[in-house]
Amino acid sequence: MADLSRPDRHSARYGRYRGGPDPLALPVDLAEALDAIGEDVMAGYSPEHAMREFLRRGGEQQRGLEDLARQIAKKRNDLLSRHNLDGTMQEVRELLDRAVLEERKQLARDVDMDDTERTFREMQINNLPTSTAAAVSDLSSYDWNSQQARADYEKIKDLLGRELLDQRFKGMKQALQNATDEDRAAVNEMLSDLNDLLEKRRRGEDTPEDFADFMAKHGDAFPESPQSLDELMDALAKRAAAAQRLRNSMTAEQRAELDALAAQAFGSPELLQGLSRLDDNLQQLRPGEDWFSGAQFDGEQGLGLGDGTGALQDLAELDELSDQLSQSYGGARLEDIDLDKLARQLGDQAAVDARTLQELERALRESGYLNRGSDGNLKLSPKAMRQLGKALLKDVANKMSGRQGQRDLRAAGAAGDLSGASRPWVFGDTEPWDVTRTITNAVVRTSGSRAPGERIRIQMDDIEVAETEARTQAAVALLVDTSFSMAMAGR
Repeated sequence: MADLSRPDRHSARYGRYRGGPDPLALPVDLAEALDAIGEDVMAGYSPEHAMREFLRRGGEQQRGLEDLARQIAKKRNDLLSRHNLDGTMQEVRELLDRAVLEERKQLARDVDMDDTERTFREMQINNLPTSTAAAVSDLSSYDWNSQQARADYEKIKDLLGRELLDQRFKGMKQALQNATDEDRAAVNEMLSDLNDLLEKRRRGEDTPEDFADFMAKHGDAFPESPQSLDELMDALAKRAAAAQRLRNSMTAEQRAELDALAAQAFGSPELLQGLSRLDDNLQQLRPGEDWFSGAQFDGEQGLGLGDGTGALQDLAELDELSDQLSQSYGGARLEDIDLDKLARQLGDQAAVDARTLQELERALRESGYLNRGSDGNLKLSPKAMRQLGKALLKDVANKMSGRQGQRDLRAAGAAGDLSGASRPWVFGDTEPWDVTRTITNAVVRTSGSRAPGERIRIQMDDIEVAETEARTQAAVALLVDTSFSMAMAGR
């Protein structure tokens, strides 16, 4: 018998669906799209242009390409107006100021130090160059008296090394925090092996086994787990090109400061040499990347080298998405929109909206409403013409004052049965008199002045006519303009 005192318990977690289109979402509704396309076609636009306009504008419950492009432009402007590229320099300056302050404190309280030596050290500290890079360089051989100051100065070298690596390998700044000398040696070895592999590719001598051996040895440095050397090169080249664009975006003074500081990374020039060699290999292997442009950052929030490189990558993605959403290039298709990048930049809902537009376009093309002619242009199919005619008839019927066919109206007419209502007679009326109402009006009018037995005299104001029902009939004609100008305009 089952033990009922300990029932099986299962936990469940619920959340928003992720991983593609909503499986419970309703199919795309073509009615609104067809109505909008029909209106534009009747206004003189070609079916292709009308469909593009609907996809650009969107519908009542559906965002269009224009709205998504507006969000892309806003994010791009926000990115440039919020940040600047001084983040790493600011961090280095803070560490340097802290180290110098701690050294001054230690010199002041070290009573055992010779006064001459104290004075000499204070002169060294007080006469540091104003340039951050030059000050860091001057202190590279300084024998720190304060252990805390020495530690802060060493953090500068560590920070520079991690930032330079984070420019090429995303996440390295955090991964190498508090790294040991062995960790730094492993990074230099990885860079050397990677450059050897890339140079083999440049000579056409690499094999799949070379890549497999490299990943087996250094795979932990690449969390994206590339499956081939080409995938690895693509990812590295995009990041390295963004790092170069970051450098291009700096002022000449900022570049000079950065170059001077880079030599101090990890306390030796070996890292900088390996990264320079890597950049050269990637530029040769992936010349199609954008290595030469830049951007102007005008904000107050400083970005480090790694974060700045990420920002340049974001800008490149935003520019790419802007082109895709504009659909202004030859052979543009909605399938060109990279939904993964769109979700990364604007969120999942933006990707859902773009996917819905893709499905709408596909459904319009596959539903039989639009056919592609021999000239390559879209044309309305007979099915679409019937749908358009139906919509026009419905629109006409909605604007008339009655229902389809013979129907009652509020306005009186000369046809049909009596409605039971009457009204005062006016000149030109052809309706029959309402005798009862007419005599009643005359009796009421003369009741106070008429003598007994006197005849009732009817005046014009007493006359009322009986209203009759009015009926309408409608005939709809579909007029097709087949003039030469319409054919020339593709309408």
